Amino acid sequence: MLPSGDAERVDAVVVGAGHNGLVAANRLADAGWRVLVLEATDTAGGATRSAELAAPGWLTDLGSAFHPLGAASPVLRALRLEEHGLRWSHAPQPLAHVLPDDSAAVISRDLDVTAASVDAFAPGDGDAWRALAAQWQDLREPLLDALLSPFPPVRGGLRLLRKVGSPDLLRLVRRLLLPALRFSAEEFRGEGARVLVAGNAMHADVPPTGSGSTAFGWLLSMLAQDVGFPVPVGGSGALAAALVARLEARGGRVETDRPVSAVLVERGAAVGVVDRAGGTVRADRAVLADVPAPVLYRELVGEEHLPARLRADLDRFQWDHAVLKVDWALSGRVPWTAAGARDAGTVHVGADTTGLVDLGGDLAAGRVPRTPYLILGQLTTADPTRSPRGTESLWGYTRVPHDALRGPGEVEAHVARMEAVLERHAPGFGDLVVGRAVSGPDELQRQNPGLIRGALMAGTASPHQQLVFRPTPGLGRPDTVVDRLFLAGASAHPGGAVHGGPGAAAARAALARSGRLGPAYAAVIRAGHRVVHGTPGSTA
Repeated sequence: MLPSGDAERVDAVVVGAGHNGLVAANRLADAGWRVLVLEATDTAGGATRSAELAAPGWLTDLGSAFHPLGAASPVLRALRLEEHGLRWSHAPQPLAHVLPDDSAAVISRDLDVTAASVDAFAPGDGDAWRALAAQWQDLREPLLDALLSPFPPVRGGLRLLRKVGSPDLLRLVRRLLLPALRFSAEEFRGEGARVLVAGNAMHADVPPTGSGSTAFGWLLSMLAQDVGFPVPVGGSGALAAALVARLEARGGRVETDRPVSAVLVERGAAVGVVDRAGGTVRADRAVLADVPAPVLYRELVGEEHLPARLRADLDRFQWDHAVLKVDWALSGRVPWTAAGARDAGTVHVGADTTGLVDLGGDLAAGRVPRTPYLILGQLTTADPTRSPRGTESLWGYTRVPHDALRGPGEVEAHVARMEAVLERHAPGFGDLVVGRAVSGPDELQRQNPGLIRGALMAGTASPHQQLVFRPTPGLGRPDTVVDRLFLAGASAHPGGAVHGGPGAAAARAALARSGRLGPAYAAVIRAGHRVVHGTPGSTA
């Protein structure tokens, strides 16, 4: 039953104002729904927020900083956020990978520059890269449509099949399932091109020896070549601000500092939420949750509403590796020895392909890597508004095993290792630091409750937790075992990164459930959940 007292009424309530929650809210508002978004923190955006952490005047991003998928995503492009203030900015070069010998491989939006860079490591690799880039241009639209569409991707899949044909579609699927190291060995002879692909795979938590890592390494490499690694002018919070502005223009609302403590369930259906202060919002059509799946099911819904198989599957849910993030305010640009890194927005440093393999082994074994692999963002190089002229706002993170850094002393020791890597490849770096902010896994979760234990992807991106296995073995859809409750965050297919896919899929499912064929839709989904999960309250 609903708590006593008057309840606010809307068509849909969205729990969490991360970018996926805001995408979902916008889609529903476009359909004429009355939408309310409730956010636990004081600012909308989730992992797309910005603040002056390291020093006044040096703006950094609290979570995601560079958005190749955001710029290419058909979901975000359809929202036309540029009409609501979003502007993209590019560094002169999207990405550089600095190797231990201080050479650097570079991806440029100028294909000739990229080809020359990888050719310097092995003649012929430039032509191989050109061939991959040409294939990417041919496949780009149907492939992104298929990757970011609700599961199963019928429309995008058919477009992709028509484009490549059955035999080559099988080869494309094989490529996506390959370990990045194997794919690189098949396509290239030199370390430059190989480390670019393997290094980009490490943006997810899948090691370059892991099945499926090519899906990330090849995809991000081709996006860097195609649309670059752009940043929103004024910080990633500008992306969230554009989503909020668009929503409000359509009558939707966002309330911050209003954490949700429970999803209200009546007769097997979600009917609203209760906030932490005891206030009730009644949702006449749907509740959508942009929160990690374990949080939604165990903390907001309650295990009494879950089938036993789902409860057991949640015990096996795997988080992605934790992140230690550091923001530096620098009085000048990073003094890289490697010329290729100086104009790159994103810089990878700390490992060659062998080092990336070692890193994956350390993380799998629960060891803190002795030499951190850093993913860095030269934010002012990419967007001059981020800090005073002639300075740099440097954003960086490295992955660590969960619970491996057990206190401030161990966190600081690892930060010292990170800075030693930078000093080795940019002598004099330390002399430029005028401010520094360290965000360990616990601090990341305090900043954003959705980053559980410092996990950026809301669950591992490994194949065993993708598609119909995301977030647990099921239907691969945002529909949950509770009718009219939809998972709209990165724990749902198609997973993490800033592209809006999970939010758009959840909105689409909510509209289908509320439409003319809604009862039939619900019956099909309910039957599927019974087959996979059993019935709520069951013991088997």
